[in-house]
Amino acid sequence: MAGTKALLMLENFIDGKFLPCSSYIDSYDPSTGEVYCRVPNSGKDEIEAAVKAAREAFPGWSSHSPQERSRVLNQVADLLEQSLEEFAQAESKDQGKTLALARTMDIPRSVQNFRFFASSILHHTSECTQMDHLGCMHYTVRAPVGVAGLISPWNLPLYLLTWKIAPAIAAGNTVVAKPSELTSVTAWMLCTLLDKAGVPPGVVNIVFGTGPRVGEALVSHPEVPLISFTGSQPTAQRITQLSAPHCKKLSLELGGKNPAIIFEDANLDECIPATVRSSFANQGEICLCTSRIFVQKSIYTEFLKRFVEATRKWKVGIPSDPLASMGALISKAHLEKVRSYVKRALAEGAQIWCGEGVDKLNLPARSQAGYFMLPTVITDIKDESCCMTEEIFGPVTCVVPFDSEEEVIERANNVKYGLAATVWSSNVGRVHRVAKKLQSGLVWTNCWLIRELNLPFGGMKSSGIGREGAKDSYDFFTEIKTITVKH
Repeated sequence: MAGTKALLMLENFIDGKFLPCSSYIDSYDPSTGEVYCRVPNSGKDEIEAAVKAAREAFPGWSSHSPQERSRVLNQVADLLEQSLEEFAQAESKDQGKTLALARTMDIPRSVQNFRFFASSILHHTSECTQMDHLGCMHYTVRAPVGVAGLISPWNLPLYLLTWKIAPAIAAGNTVVAKPSELTSVTAWMLCTLLDKAGVPPGVVNIVFGTGPRVGEALVSHPEVPLISFTGSQPTAQRITQLSAPHCKKLSLELGGKNPAIIFEDANLDECIPATVRSSFANQGEICLCTSRIFVQKSIYTEFLKRFVEATRKWKVGIPSDPLASMGALISKAHLEKVRSYVKRALAEGAQIWCGEGVDKLNLPARSQAGYFMLPTVITDIKDESCCMTEEIFGPVTCVVPFDSEEEVIERANNVKYGLAATVWSSNVGRVHRVAKKLQSGLVWTNCWLIRELNLPFGGMKSSGIGREGAKDSYDFFTEIKTITVKH
């Protein structure tokens, strides 16, 4: 049509070059529901070319000293920081999140990922022991694994892609990465910066496309010995099946059904705004978001009243609106899925206090077809309900009362997931006791989402395999060898 704005056309980045693809898929602007970008619909051939480039680049890159690799990572961080506004605008438009969140969380954290691993790679030490009676000395060395296959999700696109690329290349590996086909723009923009920063051709290759075509080709490739994946449990099961014949190293960061436990001595003035944020930040599309809120009976009524009032103040608006606390959900299909949970809760006799079906969504005309949903609070729901056991991954949270500490620990643990939990109490002894008993890889007490990148990140049970962080990522992206020397 005349006057129609040209669509953004992405290209794969293989061996330091942008390459067009023979077919493309549409990518939508979540805030309008309109196609605005075309993403390569790559397949086996593109993965083959990317793996070949990564294998050829590996001997050179892995022989660089940690200091040389650190310098290049810092250069990437500097360039990304200089382009922060441009990347934030692109991330917000592509993912639907508020521009404010992209500016203050996604892109700054992506910069930090490169800086953090540029520093941590310089501080690892190896072990050494001696057996004087046998005249032997034993020591360990760590070496990069080879070509790392990295698969990142659509909720924190650049944030989680760089959380994988940075430690992988810092340790001396080369990379073939597949971002989500729903949010590929910032990964494509990053390629230009990698080149400028002096990352040699073939060290980082980014291939765009769908899971069944690109993901499966990458995961089943015999020359990719290691896969790091963040995403859903069903996809992780498929990755495990495809990797099994090759005995690949796997790091799987999966979903959560994260509880917040609010005891009667909690400071509600701090707890309520933090729990609204932990429930609805990024439209509830963070694996660490709270979706089950257990409140001690004596304060349940007061908490619920204040929590609903605070939730209603969270403005849903177009991502560029500086007053918006929440933007659009990622896709029409995902919006329908999230809404279906609210319908099922109603069918089970639950009560909806605010949000979906209760309050009116006010949006500008251009965004009427966007994928927006109000933050929704559900009560009067059984622990066995799908809303209390399945990951919804949207702006929906359930609030239920509890009596005792022992009871709430048992109920909080009674799901297949074990990623994160929050505990609110002013009793230090209780905080330590409860944190220890919760089956969660991360427990925040009297706060949420304060991250220390040195320490392990990851979940228990169906929330994944492995951990990420300074030492854990280094261990994953390297192979250890024990050497014995008799003298």
